[in-house]
Amino acid sequence: MTDDVAVGTSGAASEPFAGDPPRRPIHRAWIVAGVTLAGLVAAAAFRSSTGVLLEPVEQEFGWSRTTTSGAVSLNLVVYGLTAPFAAALMERFGVRRMVTISLVAVGLASAATTLMSSPWQLWVLWGFVIGIGTGSMALVFGAIVANRWFVSHRGLVTGIFSAANATGQLVFLPAIAWAATQHGWRAAAFVVAGLALAVALLMGLLMADRPADRGLAPFGATVESEREAAEAARVVAARPVVPPARNAVAVLVRVSRSWTFWALVLTFWVCGWSTNGLIQTHFIPAAHDHGMGTQTAAGLLALVGIFDIAGTIASGWLTDRVDSRVLLAIYYGGRGLSLLAIDAVLAPGVEPGLWIFVVFYGLDWVATVPPTVALCRQHFGLADSGIVFGWVFASHMVGAGVGASIAGWVRESSGSYSSAWLFAAGLCFASVLIALSIPRRRLNLTIPA
Repeated sequence: MTDDVAVGTSGAASEPFAGDPPRRPIHRAWIVAGVTLAGLVAAAAFRSSTGVLLEPVEQEFGWSRTTTSGAVSLNLVVYGLTAPFAAALMERFGVRRMVTISLVAVGLASAATTLMSSPWQLWVLWGFVIGIGTGSMALVFGAIVANRWFVSHRGLVTGIFSAANATGQLVFLPAIAWAATQHGWRAAAFVVAGLALAVALLMGLLMADRPADRGLAPFGATVESEREAAEAARVVAARPVVPPARNAVAVLVRVSRSWTFWALVLTFWVCGWSTNGLIQTHFIPAAHDHGMGTQTAAGLLALVGIFDIAGTIASGWLTDRVDSRVLLAIYYGGRGLSLLAIDAVLAPGVEPGLWIFVVFYGLDWVATVPPTVALCRQHFGLADSGIVFGWVFASHMVGAGVGASIAGWVRESSGSYSSAWLFAAGLCFASVLIALSIPRRRLNLTIPA
């Protein structure tokens, strides 16, 4: 009896009962999503560090705020304008190849900044090289991966990818601020360089371009989604093979006839102005103007990142359920109200009002991304949505560049950021009306060739 029980127990441990549900392996889409998130975090690390590095670079070389802000503005503009062409290159040569090359370029250029001695070198390295490298890993990269690899939870995954920028701030901004304060800004640049090169290796090993390359369907695929993907593949196959840059411009010409496209361009332009251009670039110097220490201000900006993770993932979940136009109106309205209050809450110490601003602005930071990506897909189809979002995202970063430069000019000419906050708030309120003007439209599977 004892032997029989022992054998029976052993058999039960090694063989599942007939009634047990089969164990499902992890879908490759989640592995690809994890690698994508790592790439987006690496790209965000350098862009979030510029606010910390502005003053140390100015102090060492005697450069003006206009000079350094101009280099940041160039970085943001090039970063944004790279996105649609990067999307076309990914369609032609593959996501894995393009992103790996971009990460290597960011790492080498970040290390090279430690050797610069003239403003033109700052503009070339910060502005052009790192602008192009990080622009190739912009949220367009995440949108393409989400659209290709996911049907179920697509909005949620887009929200997670959008939160990668905040994650980069959360993980690296305090460390970069500490390295810059304790060991000089060059140490901070080496931190970013090492991260970029490490993620490049990870990307080369684990990334995959499409589910079909691994003999898979997208996660949560349905009959309708398979029809959409087949139609998109048919449209792409029917088009003549053209250089990626020409393809990106051709898509722009087609969609520029639509008011929806211009509404998304205008609202995302304001989004870039009020986030990357204004707060990410100038919050730390503005806080310092009010007597706050650099590391304290960097910690607060990192907290914005913490709350942005929650806000953007929640926005992705809501995008799967709520009219994206309404979400955009709510987000821009809330951001405008926050900007009206910032001048009153900045102080040498962290007062309750500043905590409220950090939480509220953090929840709203890039919550606009999931509904904007959804509207691009719904109005322009799966075949073109990546490049369309690339152009919309380009407007985001052009707005960021313009906003960073104007805020720097306002600060240098008036000695205060007050007018910059108020003007950005007005732009946010205008975006509420523009978002609500976008027509309602169901997903159209008939994609124009």
